[in-house]
Amino acid sequence: MFESTAKLEQQLTFLKELDKLKAVYRRTRVKPDNNRQENSAEHSWHIAIQAMTMVEYAEEPVDVFRVIKMLLIHDIVEIDAGDTFAFADTSELSGQGAKEVLAAERLFGLLPDDQAEEMKVLWLEFEEVETPDARFAKAMDCLLPVIQNMESDGGTWATYQVTRSQVLRRNQHLERLAPALWAYVLEQIDISVRNGWLQDC
Repeated sequence: MFESTAKLEQQLTFLKELDKLKAVYRRTRVKPDNNRQENSAEHSWHIAIQAMTMVEYAEEPVDVFRVIKMLLIHDIVEIDAGDTFAFADTSELSGQGAKEVLAAERLFGLLPDDQAEEMKVLWLEFEEVETPDARFAKAMDCLLPVIQNMESDGGTWATYQVTRSQVLRRNQHLERLAPALWAYVLEQIDISVRNGWLQDC
């Protein structure tokens, strides 16, 4: 008979808790599935694959395995803190950072100490966006919605009257880190403005 250890029990508790991320919905729509809302677990998987696919465009050396780990865990805190729209008003974002820190403590704290520490360190590195790995991870997090909005005739940009300047600011990490991808974003922004999907300001 299988006998579980205390460490395994902690790991299983964490993994079971992660299932809740599939019930955290984003504003982004999944066009191939009747335009339903995307959940945060799907988003994390998608940007991790995107990082694997696009790492060749990074101008700074990055450790793609570390980047992927950051991307797979970066939104786990939304289980407790909820998702926030990238272009939400400042008032809507007030206090979100503190909620996410508490969520990171609780959720990663379900793991054995060594794994909890590793995940907290990676999550914090992603949030601070100061290392090449974190900058590339953040850029991937911002780039995918550009691709998805373009595939959905403006998607959330059109729905929430997002502006050109907002999208430029959100993707600014690409300018230095991945110039070819930055050029792609600039082109998509111009197309979106011409189509009326983005406000020209």
